[in-house]
Amino acid sequence: MKVLQVLLLLIGLFVLLLLLGGGCVLQGYNKAIALNEAVDNAWSEVENQLQRRYDLIPNLVETVKGVAKQEKDVFLGIAKAREAYFQAKTPDEKIAAAGDVERALSRLLLLREAYPELRSNEAFLKLQDQIEGTENRLTVARQRYNEQVRQLNTFVRQFPGRLFAALAGVEPREYFEIEAEAAQRPNVDFSGE
Repeated sequence: MKVLQVLLLLIGLFVLLLLLGGGCVLQGYNKAIALNEAVDNAWSEVENQLQRRYDLIPNLVETVKGVAKQEKDVFLGIAKAREAYFQAKTPDEKIAAAGDVERALSRLLLLREAYPELRSNEAFLKLQDQIEGTENRLTVARQRYNEQVRQLNTFVRQFPGRLFAALAGVEPREYFEIEAEAAQRPNVDFSGE
């Protein structure tokens, strides 16, 4: 009788340890999945803001074209950068294309300094405000994305998170960083010299 009780107690303890271990594995697996989904969600918001930016660009370009004809290279640069974004397949390619658009847009926004008639054009000012607002929203979305990436990458690189991430097929992600050239003020000169 005592042997049966000891055997049942050992079986009960084994089942309890199995349930606890399985619960820990399940919790770690679910955390890896949740962190991965949070990064995907944050990237989706970045893409929403990039799409808003790219939807505003043709309107801005057409408005400025009507006022200042000399900026052909700037407009072509914006159009090419926008096209490169839509042809990009991966987040890394889209990040690189977004940097190109940021550089082109900064050159376009500097046109108002060179051309006073642009400053007085109400349509240009409204579109410029919309683009500046979108750039601000994009900055916030980029920050949120990078925070989610940081959390995921920390989990994936630590033990035992590495095991759970491998089990869930979750890999570290790349940060959305601005290239050094995009952070510098571009030099726009239409004097033709």
